[in-house]
Amino acid sequence: MISAAIFDLDGLLVDTEPLWRSAEVEILTRLGVPLTDEMCRETQGTRVDRAMTHWFERFPWKGPGVEEVAEQVVHRVVELVSTDARPMPGAVAAVEVFSRRAIPTAVCSSSWTVLIDAALTQVGLSGAFTIRHSAQDEVLGKPHPACYLTAAAKLGVEPQRCLALEDSFNGAIAAKAALMTVIAVPEPSLRDPVRWGFCDLVLDSLTDLDDEVLDALSRPRIRR
Repeated sequence: MISAAIFDLDGLLVDTEPLWRSAEVEILTRLGVPLTDEMCRETQGTRVDRAMTHWFERFPWKGPGVEEVAEQVVHRVVELVSTDARPMPGAVAAVEVFSRRAIPTAVCSSSWTVLIDAALTQVGLSGAFTIRHSAQDEVLGKPHPACYLTAAAKLGVEPQRCLALEDSFNGAIAAKAALMTVIAVPEPSLRDPVRWGFCDLVLDSLTDLDDEVLDALSRPRIRR
């Protein structure tokens, strides 16, 4: 049975992935990194400090350190989110599905807490979640399962009774490693059924999430 639902933020609840890519390209280009919008997808779903470390190892720059650059990116994304962020299709209705069932919900994101708060406020979901947890507070971010395990602990629910909803591959790996039931909602260009075969369900959009889907996931399944 599903006793709690844990949502990712970027690209699942809020359409922030284009804003992340814009900020990363803007700031890293100034440092001489030949970053493109498509290259940013390599680090999608990972913590910003890990992403900046990835690019520094490939294209070492002179001047500010990785942590300082990560802070610059976060602050730029917060600026963009506060004016341009929009909810993903079906996001608000999906949260309401769990609310009607009195199922507690959490946000578990690789984004820093300041960005989680800004994004949820911008799309009118600031009061919708029992718990907000950032991988910023973990030693390791996604795809390590620590952030999901902490979110479950804060909810007071065993991980095996949690449903995780993710759009990124790294995030889905983290949730599955935490032994959760996983619904993946990848963007169309990344929707390869083989790649996402480890997930319990793959949806085209959160608009497809309804009571029937949750009932099906809650039924006992035979493992072979």
